[in-house]
Amino acid sequence: MTTKTHVERVYNFSAGPAVLPLPVLEQVQQELLALPGCGASILEISHRSKQFVAILEDAEQRLRQLLSIPSHYHVLFLQGGSRLQFSMVPMNLLRGRNLPARYILTGSWGRKAYEEAVREGTALVAWDGGSTGYDRVPAWQQVSIPPETAYVHITSNETIQGVQFPDHPPAEWPVVVCDASSDFLSRPIPVDRYGLIYACAQKNAGPAGVTIVLIRDDLVQKSPDDLAGYLSYRNHAQEKSLFNTPATFAIYIVGLVAKWLQEEIGGLEKMHQINREKAALLYRVLDESNGFYRGHAEPSCRSLMNVTFRLPDETLEKQFLTQAEREGLTSLKGHRSVGGIRASIYNAMPREGVVALAEFMSDFASRHAS
Repeated sequence: MTTKTHVERVYNFSAGPAVLPLPVLEQVQQELLALPGCGASILEISHRSKQFVAILEDAEQRLRQLLSIPSHYHVLFLQGGSRLQFSMVPMNLLRGRNLPARYILTGSWGRKAYEEAVREGTALVAWDGGSTGYDRVPAWQQVSIPPETAYVHITSNETIQGVQFPDHPPAEWPVVVCDASSDFLSRPIPVDRYGLIYACAQKNAGPAGVTIVLIRDDLVQKSPDDLAGYLSYRNHAQEKSLFNTPATFAIYIVGLVAKWLQEEIGGLEKMHQINREKAALLYRVLDESNGFYRGHAEPSCRSLMNVTFRLPDETLEKQFLTQAEREGLTSLKGHRSVGGIRASIYNAMPREGVVALAEFMSDFASRHAS
């Protein structure tokens, strides 16, 4: 079975940093020594040069177009990953307020965000799927959110457990903050349903190093005056993401990925359709394996980005991983905290890679099922 799309490339199912679109990598390779019309590498030019400011503005405009971001939302390019956002969100929206934040915990990353929030103020758990091993997300009507709430925090897709909200929270809820790190740009988002959306780039949007924040203007104004400079959303909004030296190379690639989504894929509706089709290929193998493969997520909550499952025992899982690696199907080992297998099939994973994995899974099951 031939599984490589390029002479030196494997099918990389890493959860992040993850696969990037091949056309984007090829353009980066072509332009790395000198950006057209610049005479220097993107790695070398000043973040305040007209060339980089144009790159920054282009990346922002492409994101605005892809997501139909309203004009009263700021697009910020920050650093520190989602880990920093776990702290910045409560620092800016909860500190000094008499209202609690409420967290919906659907997996490991939502819980980590909650653990940071309690350092800043009153943060309450509105729903917790831990009792069933985070194998599902709640229906929105199962979660009670009083109006007296500073914000509601959700994680749209949990990479470790492989569960995803299939839709968006009710419009009547108070401010909703969403960690969209692992499904950002994989489907359309009604941005105005949220007060703040954040996403580290290294899943679908670009390489590690830059974090994208979409934040409504009224929330920017809530940043307390006593915050350290970098931790204030207001400072970043006022300086148009140039409060400090930004992650210039990563932002450049975000712009190229956005361009790829627009011009080669045809937008986020089309990308969502492709992602549904890719995920269905793998879930079909799970469902037709007569229990040989056991998916972690409840069917109604299955992630389109991270397909998580177990085999009958750990010995078979090790054999699966070893043999998959030989076939050019790499980075399939589940997160260290839960084990098993995890196939991350983000936007840039070609359908051919998913087909190759599905065929390998079927073949492996036929050889090892009792």
